[in-house]
Amino acid sequence: MPFLGWFYDHYFQVQTSGWENLPPQNKMLLVGSHNGGLAAPDMFMGLYAWCRQFGTERLLYGLMHPKVWQVAPEVAASAVRSGAVIAHPRMGMAALRQDATVLVYPGGGEDVFRPHALRNQIHFAGRKGFIKLALREKAPIVPVISAGAHDTLIVLADIYDWVKQLHNLGMPWLLDLDPEVFPIYLGLPWGVGIGPLPNFPLPAKIKIHICPAIEFERYGREAANDREYVNVCYQQVKTAMQREL
Repeated sequence: MPFLGWFYDHYFQVQTSGWENLPPQNKMLLVGSHNGGLAAPDMFMGLYAWCRQFGTERLLYGLMHPKVWQVAPEVAASAVRSGAVIAHPRMGMAALRQDATVLVYPGGGEDVFRPHALRNQIHFAGRKGFIKLALREKAPIVPVISAGAHDTLIVLADIYDWVKQLHNLGMPWLLDLDPEVFPIYLGLPWGVGIGPLPNFPLPAKIKIHICPAIEFERYGREAANDREYVNVCYQQVKTAMQREL
């Protein structure tokens, strides 16, 4: 993947650290926060760094939003060949039971399109399914944070709530799919863009750090079904990532 190497070494001048924090076993849940719109350069550069570091030695699956299959089936098919699977608990469970590493970005579109003013805040949009997955499958969580990718697409605001009101008044969603986020941003190729459109990232230095693994006191089905305990674990992960960021 020479072209990805050029982006990694020159266009984004990526610095990746924290490899020593990875547990010796392959079974783990990598939990990340990503930036930069649909281009998500920190995510793609992180995946490239993983391949550069481990090659095919450590099996990695990435959980990808189901709507990608509806909006861009060709992109989804290409991603599947690179290890992507649909973001569903059963897929995550199956991967972990193969002793694979699973990568998840809980914040989804709300995270990747969060306003530039919130670039230093971890935003999972309240989604806690990844905690339940880790608890059920007895997998450690390894947080992955990044900085810099927010400067590749300057998100000014998210006007989803306003656009949703128009939808409730009869305006249809594009492709009949609720986008869950509706940003206004500055970036390529649109100049000023509105809505979750594809973008080409501006050049910016990106730093990626793998944080120390998080182990919980309790695991198993009972722990995963304990709502209060799930909330405690969720806050533990979010606080740890916010502190590192």
